[in-house]
Amino acid sequence: MKKLEELISAAKASPRKRLIAAYANDSHTIGATSRAVDLGIADVTLVGDIDTITKVCQQEGIDVNKFELVQEANEAKAAAKAVSLINEGKGQILMKGLCSTDKYMKAILNKENGLMPAGKPVLSHVSVFEIPTYHKLLITSDVAVIPAPDFKQKTAIVNYVINTAHTLGIECPKVAMIAATEQMLVGMPACTDAALIATMNRRGQIKGAVVDGPLAMDVAIDRESAQIKKINSEVAGDADCLVWPFIEAGNVFYKTATKFAGAELAAMVVGAKVPCILSSRGDSTQTKTYSIALAVLSAK
Repeated sequence: MKKLEELISAAKASPRKRLIAAYANDSHTIGATSRAVDLGIADVTLVGDIDTITKVCQQEGIDVNKFELVQEANEAKAAAKAVSLINEGKGQILMKGLCSTDKYMKAILNKENGLMPAGKPVLSHVSVFEIPTYHKLLITSDVAVIPAPDFKQKTAIVNYVINTAHTLGIECPKVAMIAATEQMLVGMPACTDAALIATMNRRGQIKGAVVDGPLAMDVAIDRESAQIKKINSEVAGDADCLVWPFIEAGNVFYKTATKFAGAELAAMVVGAKVPCILSSRGDSTQTKTYSIALAVLSAK
């Protein structure tokens, strides 16, 4: 896939899923879920204040009857209620509405009533970018959930971006482990972690992709830079996936790509029992629609 619009086409061809939106009192969430219903990619339950939802639908010219509505006017309780509906088997996708990220994540992480599988799973945030200056879709992680991933978490993140790439039809994605340099500097944890993970991939411990690192950002996405620096790598200059060494790197890229480069994106939290759409409250209706399509393709 080269365009995010192709996500919607693929989602139309897959079975419809039921989406539960937590505290869906805002026009962007209602607009995106309304479009998902109209496109035939999802059925939707909105959890929130029904009076507010009805007023927003009237203002936006949306038929409120296309949704199932569940009353809960409290932000935190709405998030918890949405999670409980998922656990009751009444939905396959969770979506954040107007509730804050901390309340949304708290509901997901709740030890008794949340969405965490057994064991010690790793939650991560995966984004799929369409950047006008890049020749294909670009999958990245983590920009929003894990501040400073340790080695185990980085390994999980690598597998998550590989799985997402497979969902998009990329049979053998090229994964770049990003660092400040492509040189192997033992004093820089990003470099040593990247080299170890790349070695695990070569030895078959991480499957379904070609992983290389450490790679500086320019080398990962620009063939000319890789050629000038004489980097002999299948990944260099043609990465499908970028794995960030820490959240600041990923978050700055996320906002630079969208605000300076005019990128569009889809995003979700992975590692829970179901895909959990986590876009910013200020993200556009289009971003949220693309995120729904990505979650539909990822949901079981």
